[in-house]
Amino acid sequence: MKEINVQMGGGTNSFTPHSLYLFYKTYPNIFIPLLYSSQLLPFLVKKTMEFMDLFVIGFALILIRLWWRRWSVSGRKRKNLPPGPPGWPLVGNLIQIILQRRHYVFIVGELRKIYGPIFTLQMGQRTMVIVTDSKLIHEALVQKGPAFASRPPDSPIRLVFSVGKCAINSAEYGPLWRTLRKNMVTELITPTRVKQCGWIRRWAIDNHMKRIKSECFEKGFVEVMSNSRLTICSILICLCFGAKISEERIKKIESILKDVMLVTSPQLPDFLPILTPLFRRQMKEAKALRKRQIECLAPLIKNRRAFVEKGENPNQEMVSPIGAAYIDSLFGLEPATRGPLGEEEYVTLCSEVISAGTDTSTTTVEWAMLSLVMYQDVQEKLYQEIVNCVGKDGDIKEEDIEKMPYLEAVVKETLRRHPPGHFLLSHAAIKDTELGGYTIPAGVHVEFYTAWITENPDIWSDPGKFRPERFLNGDGVGVDITGTRAVTMVPFGAGRRICPAWNLGILHINLLIAKMVQAFKWVPVPDAPPDLTQTYSFTVVMKNPLKAVILPR
Repeated sequence: MKEINVQMGGGTNSFTPHSLYLFYKTYPNIFIPLLYSSQLLPFLVKKTMEFMDLFVIGFALILIRLWWRRWSVSGRKRKNLPPGPPGWPLVGNLIQIILQRRHYVFIVGELRKIYGPIFTLQMGQRTMVIVTDSKLIHEALVQKGPAFASRPPDSPIRLVFSVGKCAINSAEYGPLWRTLRKNMVTELITPTRVKQCGWIRRWAIDNHMKRIKSECFEKGFVEVMSNSRLTICSILICLCFGAKISEERIKKIESILKDVMLVTSPQLPDFLPILTPLFRRQMKEAKALRKRQIECLAPLIKNRRAFVEKGENPNQEMVSPIGAAYIDSLFGLEPATRGPLGEEEYVTLCSEVISAGTDTSTTTVEWAMLSLVMYQDVQEKLYQEIVNCVGKDGDIKEEDIEKMPYLEAVVKETLRRHPPGHFLLSHAAIKDTELGGYTIPAGVHVEFYTAWITENPDIWSDPGKFRPERFLNGDGVGVDITGTRAVTMVPFGAGRRICPAWNLGILHINLLIAKMVQAFKWVPVPDAPPDLTQTYSFTVVMKNPLKAVILPR
């Protein structure tokens, strides 16, 4: 047995571990002082640390081995998953995607050409089935809608903002989702409610027109995205809280919610949870952002509740009658599986409406205005339709929009050429389900790549050309953008998880474009043609925001 040399007094003494143990048992009162006065304590601490290091390393190796064994079986042999690129040990295809130095949404189109209409990516511990074919998307979301109607597990950071998936977009398919969705549809987007809140859109768009006129006078051009975001965000804040607030507060809310969207985008620990301890700083920052989000919206919630319950409105910011604001319906809502909602749930559900409605609508407005700036003949044709319908200076009412088929065609063609997202939100099968001859395991991330559908020459003639007329007398006539009959373009999803407020978003887009084209002719900034480069910022947007000169009609 190996001896331990210990410096004691003026010399060195040798002990075996067994003799040390006997010495401790026989003379405990002497052993402890001896321990502190010798080199024995540092030695024991060192050996203990070495043992702990070996234990941690060994435990980690066991976990990695078990995970690799499970991934190898479930990812390759079991379940009959679709084919996909070969991956690396432990990380699958994750490093291969990262090394591309492009966002994932721009890589999938190339993989589709290699692996076909449905394929698998192993992104660390996350198995992702990518579906790109229109018929398979229709089969999954419409024909087999209930089977693919759920959502996969959320990351820890996303759970902070969704309050444990208490949101329409992220809730699993079940009673909570049904309650939240039904409430939103009933209280926010029925024809009666849309008509009742028409004054909000008129107020916000009137402010928008004044603002862009002033901006062009000061700067010589108008930035479309920032102005459109501010306008649509102000509409949605008023719809949610029944309040008119200052542009400064609107910008603050918009900025915070944009940060929330970005921080909840997929990050490395989402694919390799074993790395989560290394991202404690990101979690801390996410919790701090959540605190700011609550502090920003809580006063609106508090003031609205006081207005609803007590009739109090000291600063006169509450302008919608009781029952007309989305938050009013949430005060008394009690989902069966969750009980009464609280402040955090109110913040999450209202933020969801504001964020989703702002990003998709403003992205579409910017791409539409880009096309009108580039194709002056299209802009002139749209202007003539508006004048013929309401006159040169006439007020454009919501019912007038229905009488403008060319405006509808311009917006549809914009959504076809530039869908706000190249993917729908992630889906998950509620049970093992067959799709395209393969077995999709329950809980696996199912990603529907819809950008290819709008580029497919088998569906669209000259798919790369911006041609609104196709929706009046071409291959776009009768196209169903909800995907119910067939999937030829689905900018808002399809089936049970289709965006419940898509028609409200279309209304905001149509009104904003019609008013801007009626009042001004939009032309490129001299010597600064628009840049069509795309980038990803929750939605697919222009890398360099559109700037244009406006000329009064």
